[in-house]
Amino acid sequence: MNLELTRPIVFFDLETTGINIATDRIVEISILKVFPNGNKESKTWLVNPEVKIPKEASDIHGITNEKVINEPTFKELAPRVHELIKGCDLAGFNSNRFDIPLLAEEMLRAEVDFDLTNIKFVDVQTIFHKKEQRTLSAGYQFYCNKELEGAHSAEADTNATYEILLAQIEKYDDIGTTVSELSDYSSHQKRADFAGFIQFNDNDVEIFTFGKYKNRTVLEVLAENPGYYNWIMNADFPLYTKKVLTNIRLKSLNTKLK
Repeated sequence: MNLELTRPIVFFDLETTGINIATDRIVEISILKVFPNGNKESKTWLVNPEVKIPKEASDIHGITNEKVINEPTFKELAPRVHELIKGCDLAGFNSNRFDIPLLAEEMLRAEVDFDLTNIKFVDVQTIFHKKEQRTLSAGYQFYCNKELEGAHSAEADTNATYEILLAQIEKYDDIGTTVSELSDYSSHQKRADFAGFIQFNDNDVEIFTFGKYKNRTVLEVLAENPGYYNWIMNADFPLYTKKVLTNIRLKSLNTKLK
C-alpha cells in the first residue's frame, strides 16, 4: 500500500539549541515536501539562532556557534519556510510534541501568522512507539533494514522519517493510508495548543490541563477569574498557547456582543 495524499504533506525535522519549546531556537531545519503525484521537493537551511548554542546541544547535532554565525536568522527565513509548508499537512518524528510547537513559536516570533487550522499532523514516532517502542535509528533499521548515517542531522532524520512512514504503511494494515487516518492514529490527547496546556475534553470543549484549574473549561475559568488570562499572557508560556487562549477569549466576547 502507498501513502494516500489529497494535498502535499511536509516531513520536517529541527535541530535546536535545546528542548524548551518557549525559549529555545532552531539551528537547522530540513523540509521534504511530498506531492500527491509522488513528486518531492526538499530544502535544508542552517539557521543563526541569535543566541549561544550550548555545548550539550552541539555535542548532539554537531552544529556550533561558529558554523551558523553567517547563516540567516529564522526571521529572515520564515517567509520562505511558510511559503513552502502553508496549506500542507505536517509529519515528523516526535513532531506533535516538539517540532511543530517549536516551529509555531519561531513563526510567531518572526511575526508570521502560522495558521494550522484544518491541518493534519502525522507523528511517525507515535506510530512507531505504539507498535515497536524504539528510537529513530532503531526504527530505520527495523522498518527499512538500513543504518541511519548522519543521525541528528536534520536532513538525514527527515528523509529517514519519510521512509519509515512508508514502511509502516506497508507493514501495518490497521493504521490507515490517508493522512487523516495516520493523523488520528498518531495522536494522543486532542490538544488545542501544541504544548498541551489547553486540550479538548470529551465534549470538544477547551480545558486547562495544569495548575489549580486543571480539567476545568477555559471559558468557565476566565469568567470566574478574568485575571487568569493576564497571568498566562505575562508568564513564560509558549506564544502559540497564548494565541490559542486569546482566540478562545475573543470568540467568547464576540458571542456575548451578538
